[in-house]
Amino acid sequence: MMLTLAELAPETVADMLALAENSPGKPLAGKGVALLFEKPSARTRHSMEMAVTALGGHPVYVRADEVGIGGRESVEDVARTFACYHSIVAARVKDHAVLEAMQAAVPDTPVLNMLSDIAHPLQGLADLLTVKQLRGSIEGAKIAFIGDGNNVSRSLAVGASKLGAQFVLAAPSGYEFGDDIAAMPGVSETNDPRAAVDGADFVYTDVWVSMGQDEEGEARLAAFKPFQVDEALMACANPEAKFLHCLPAIRGQEVTAPVIDGPQSAVWRQAENRLHSARGALAYLMGVRP
Repeated sequence: MMLTLAELAPETVADMLALAENSPGKPLAGKGVALLFEKPSARTRHSMEMAVTALGGHPVYVRADEVGIGGRESVEDVARTFACYHSIVAARVKDHAVLEAMQAAVPDTPVLNMLSDIAHPLQGLADLLTVKQLRGSIEGAKIAFIGDGNNVSRSLAVGASKLGAQFVLAAPSGYEFGDDIAAMPGVSETNDPRAAVDGADFVYTDVWVSMGQDEEGEARLAAFKPFQVDEALMACANPEAKFLHCLPAIRGQEVTAPVIDGPQSAVWRQAENRLHSARGALAYLMGVRP
């Protein structure tokens, strides 16, 4: 299974990245992968469908309203049904507990988290792969995340900690990590974005108001206004620092157009790596090793 990066050994994360960089063959030949989406997606759906296809498998896209998960049919029964036909069950959900219930119902079929409220492991793998490609190694890299302790930053912080990178979160008061992430080796927090970015190799941000947070929108926009990544903030990082964003982005809000569209931006390599990281994770779940 892969519900979060926290449950994986550092060697497992490294193996998934190695498989992402190389051709792992066709371990899904003649097999299906269920792709259940409770939330809309662009990069996740396309990268997962193409990754399954590249591994020789058949991806089946499933909308939440098609199965009525938790309503017309229990979470457990949906998972059991999918496991009858598919070698891997992947789901993009609102509540992480849904993934846990699915995995408990089908212990012999890997369940893959395509996004939940607390983790986005496929994005974390893509981010780590991008760091490795652009810097040559993950170990020793400094990654500054300007935003809140959300699912994206949590996953990257965990992965960075496991592979020897330094991760600094710059967040407004009240939007930091919980103790489980903040206490990990190599992870630190600050309320000062300039301090976080000082000497950073990578500067990362995300939207200030994510899906499902509309009611918090006004308060979030006010709290995060001093945390915009602009050219002045990027100048505090290493001269060769790269800018990262998981997308979609709102230019003029969490990041300025000259930064995300400028020469330091690596967001499109990062987006492409969603495909490669998905391929690596799927291959590993099918028993392939580098």
